[in-house]
Amino acid sequence: MRYQSSGNISCGSSRRGPTGSFQFRLAAIEKPCRWNELVTLSAKYRDLTANAQLALTVWDVSRPRQEVAVGGATLRLFNSKKQLKTGKQKLRLWRGCVGDGAIATSTPGKVPKTERGELERLEKLLNKYERGQLEHIPWLDKLTMKAMELVKEEESKRSGGTHLHLIVDLRTFEHPVAFQELGAHLLMQSPISPCNELVVVWDPEVGRQNPCENKQLKLARSVTRGMIDRDMKPSANERKEIQKILKYPPTRNLSGEERQLLWKFRFSLMSERRALTKFLRCVDWSDAQEAKQAVDLMRRWAKIDIADALELLSPLFESEEVRAYAVTVLERAEDEELHCYLLQLVQALRFERSDKSRLAFFLVLRAVQNFDLASFLRWYITVELSDPSYAKRFYSIYEIFEDSMMKITVNGREDCVGEKMWQSLVRQTELTAQLCTIMRDVKNVRGSTQKKIDKLRQLLSGLLSELTYFDEPIPLPLDPTILITGIIPGESSIFKSALHPLRLTFRTGGGAKCKVIFKKGDDLRQDQLVVQLVSLMDRLLKSVNLDLHLTPYRVLATAQDEGLVEFIPSKSLAQVLSEHKTIVGYLQQFHPDEAGPFGISATCLETFVKSCAGYCVIMYILGVGDRHLDNLLLRDDGRLFHVDFGFILGRDPKPFPPPMKLCKEMVEAMGGAESQHYGRFKSYCCEAYNILRKSSNLILNLFHLMAGANIPDIASDPEKGILKLQEKFRLDLDDEEAVQFFQSLINDSVSALFPQMVETIHRWAQYWR
Repeated sequence: MRYQSSGNISCGSSRRGPTGSFQFRLAAIEKPCRWNELVTLSAKYRDLTANAQLALTVWDVSRPRQEVAVGGATLRLFNSKKQLKTGKQKLRLWRGCVGDGAIATSTPGKVPKTERGELERLEKLLNKYERGQLEHIPWLDKLTMKAMELVKEEESKRSGGTHLHLIVDLRTFEHPVAFQELGAHLLMQSPISPCNELVVVWDPEVGRQNPCENKQLKLARSVTRGMIDRDMKPSANERKEIQKILKYPPTRNLSGEERQLLWKFRFSLMSERRALTKFLRCVDWSDAQEAKQAVDLMRRWAKIDIADALELLSPLFESEEVRAYAVTVLERAEDEELHCYLLQLVQALRFERSDKSRLAFFLVLRAVQNFDLASFLRWYITVELSDPSYAKRFYSIYEIFEDSMMKITVNGREDCVGEKMWQSLVRQTELTAQLCTIMRDVKNVRGSTQKKIDKLRQLLSGLLSELTYFDEPIPLPLDPTILITGIIPGESSIFKSALHPLRLTFRTGGGAKCKVIFKKGDDLRQDQLVVQLVSLMDRLLKSVNLDLHLTPYRVLATAQDEGLVEFIPSKSLAQVLSEHKTIVGYLQQFHPDEAGPFGISATCLETFVKSCAGYCVIMYILGVGDRHLDNLLLRDDGRLFHVDFGFILGRDPKPFPPPMKLCKEMVEAMGGAESQHYGRFKSYCCEAYNILRKSSNLILNLFHLMAGANIPDIASDPEKGILKLQEKFRLDLDDEEAVQFFQSLINDSVSALFPQMVETIHRWAQYWR
């Protein structure tokens, strides 16, 4: 279809008084139609009045000798503040009407306020963004544009595509263009408003570099003054200020004065390993001489910790030399420690400049030397292959990884060892693909959950009987040290939930059994991250001899909407309270002791108290939401643990959530708020909180590396999420103040009444479901 568009521009107070008009014929064959033609009007900006309007009409000229108006719209050229409109303007076309240029137009292009939705708000912000009035953050902008596309699709479905729109791109200027009447009052100041009004004035120089300030900094940092700076020592006040800067969390931006101070005394700070990351943030990497000196100093700096090396792999540092230096630090890490950070290191590959980076080759080299690392690295890369933005990079790394694995030999002999190892990893993927097929067939079965369970066992015993005995053992994806030889149909089942996850019992090579949950249709990457951090924090606590009996079960996402979860025999607190009335009554079944507290063994109660303390602290720090008695589980030995981490970093579907989930039944199991066991619980909480605060930089750096991952509660606003996490550590408090702060949190959580009401509503909802 071909279109013709015509329009006129009207000025002044008369109803119709066009001072200039234009006529142009444009053709478009694609949908949506894109003409992308520059149209110059005869009227000049200086001749426009405050009421100037642009009338536009789209004509259908596909039929010979007949022109039909598709629609028209009218655009006011000045806004309510009498500023000339610039950038893209989205106009609603009035179907079958010619653009009306009258002052009280019958074809207004502006969407009425009553009909504006989220899409109009986002388009207004996008217009500001394109005019340079909003800061450009490349990695965040990509996520925002994707989200806008989803909003557009939803708005289109909601409106049913009934509206036509025309987008006009007006010229932009460096400064706002305002309308001003000529006359005697031209130079008079506007009267002062009788009320206090907040006037927003956009400064076009905000965010731009000041050439005078840059010149001053370059002169002050001149590398020719290196010999002078080498002998300079900070005064007592300067040393105090430097120590204050070094304690800043990695999320804190440095001011100009702070950056200049660190640069000035860079030579005297070379023995202070904590100062390197702060110093590297002060460098002007666009200055070749300054960058060269910074790299030279970095190589002679005191060796930094692995936590600081992780910070150097964040998107803040683009220098290849800096990122390569961070990798040399990571080379000192043992395999066990490297496994703790492997998920984040794979995400850090997004921030590298090339596909074949130093970090990529390091991860492949270490994985080739350790089969466990190889299994997890392969899965982490496989999940990223579905991300269109970075698929090419991860495919390249996957190929390098596969080639390296295939070349593995033993004592120099080519006996296909590497090929066999790689094939065993490939069989893991084949297994998950077969499990997806089973889930699809089971879901298609109509009726009760029992019928679905019967169908599952029938499939495993019949058509898919090869799954009961594998030709060769397969390394369990959740734990590659375990070799599984087949599924036991009679001991496999299905959970009663909307997604119908499978509970599979595998036979292992040693004759034992292991139980695994397989989910399809659920994104497990957020759960995987939380469980990884729980495991890391457990490791940090144990390193200072504080074992809080946590249960860091394993979770592995095998795709964006599927994955495996380790099955831990346990019961939810809701089920425990329903069947046994109290937690103590449940534990008495497994650990009775007449001489012990409340008729259970002292060891069992101590385990319960410690696990409650550990999870209260960790769930508070990570801001885990949607806590209720159905996702708090209790094991036979007294260990309490949390599952289902769909809401983190402060998000919670329930109104007014308490700081942490500490229900009255848990306190009663400890003997009440006045008991010595509850006192020990609070003591464990405060001790664990202060220990984890000392590792806050490590945890914050790990989260920062996940900024580019498509994890829901992080991708929505990474900067805000990381700042929320930082707030939970209360780094402004010393240890004693932190103890008082956390004790007040515990008291607030126990005394919160509203969450108890919500919990009651939740139980009723579960009952009637």
